[in-house]
Amino acid sequence: MFKPEVYKKRRSTLHKMMKTGIALFLGNSEAPMNYPANTYHFRQDSDFLYFFGLDLPGLAGIMDFETGKDWIYGNDVDIDDIIWMGPQPSVRDLAAKCGIPNTAPLSRLEETVRKAVSGKRKVHFLPPYRGENKMVLGSLLKENPCGMKTHASAELIKAVISMRSVKEPVEISEIEKAVDIAREMHITAMKMCKPGVSEQEIFGTIEGLALAKGGGTAFPVILSVNGQTLHNHAHGNILKKGKMMVTDAGAETNLRYSSDITRTTPVGGKFSQIQKDIYGIVLNANTGAIAKTGPGKSNREIHLMACRIIAAGLKDLGLMKGDVDEAVAKGAHALFMPHGIGHMMGLDVHDMEALGEDYIGYSNKVKRSDQFGLAFLRFALEYKPGHVFTIEPGIYFIPELITKWKSEGKFKEFINYSRTGKYMSVGGIRIEDDVLITEKGHRVLGKAIPKTIKEVEAVCA
Repeated sequence: MFKPEVYKKRRSTLHKMMKTGIALFLGNSEAPMNYPANTYHFRQDSDFLYFFGLDLPGLAGIMDFETGKDWIYGNDVDIDDIIWMGPQPSVRDLAAKCGIPNTAPLSRLEETVRKAVSGKRKVHFLPPYRGENKMVLGSLLKENPCGMKTHASAELIKAVISMRSVKEPVEISEIEKAVDIAREMHITAMKMCKPGVSEQEIFGTIEGLALAKGGGTAFPVILSVNGQTLHNHAHGNILKKGKMMVTDAGAETNLRYSSDITRTTPVGGKFSQIQKDIYGIVLNANTGAIAKTGPGKSNREIHLMACRIIAAGLKDLGLMKGDVDEAVAKGAHALFMPHGIGHMMGLDVHDMEALGEDYIGYSNKVKRSDQFGLAFLRFALEYKPGHVFTIEPGIYFIPELITKWKSEGKFKEFINYSRTGKYMSVGGIRIEDDVLITEKGHRVLGKAIPKTIKEVEAVCA
């Protein structure tokens, strides 16, 4: 945990923003894998962590915006628990770690909520994403659990997003720790990327590094020679020369801050000319986008700039044609890059996504596009100092998408479909870094992770 003052300051800020009602923050509970006592690795709710810092199951927090008091609800362990778990700190001791003097057993949580409801006071809560918390909220508020997401407090959502979006120095330090763990994971994957090695062996090795160095992986590792599938979590292939291996992997620190890095490596450690051609375009888009990133720029602006770099590079190879600006404006490039340039980072790898992408990345003035590709941009607003973003352009040769667009004659004025066959063996290439927005520009977080052709080949050698 951070020092108690960190959490006290965060809660104090929220109190000043909210004014009336109470806010209910449910911590996560244990989730069984296949029978009650055999649980998945516990992961605390990120918003609960942000305001209370307690990374344990069975807790809830209340902030009363009218009295100014905060409470932790939880149950002390009994002798049966101690036999299996050893001595545990009391709820009062836990609450003291985040600067809260007020505690109560979980059995009193319903009484508190019902008293607020009967007194016509607003009970603010954030959108639940776990089934058990939907059930708890439904029970506490006497509402249909299936409707809990729509009953969430927009006022609280907006307040929390405004706070969590701008990272404090202690948070940036944690994210950099996570990036440095990811650096070791990716360099290890590059060294193992040889013909005859299984994807599963590499996946297992780098996931083990994330567990050995921190809190495990920040999301399920994407590691595949079929990188044209954007979120490919299958690891059943044996590496063969001539293929490219996409590794999209990040780590969590023990305080649950995350990293998200992607590197693409030629199997055997040497790029063919065709691989170099495509890789070089993606690298230019990555470095070019990062170079222009800073306050006053919007993520949509950087996304479209990266798309123009990709379209221009593909035009040089004969894969695209016509006016580059027009092609990107109409979305023709999305055949090769159908996703957004990146997303926010923090306690969540897609930071605060549970609160709603449109709350995070859009506004009353900036609306989400319905154009294929651009519609998947998670954040379109201006960068602010303290924001942390991924910058992750890519080029993909997706057979099904190419076949569909070709049969429809879609964007034939911009795409040379006859040239795509030559590059199908490339599959997909993505290069991703984590970038902090500073007062005057940006800073790529963590120690440099090899990404030029020369650097990648040197690591593989």
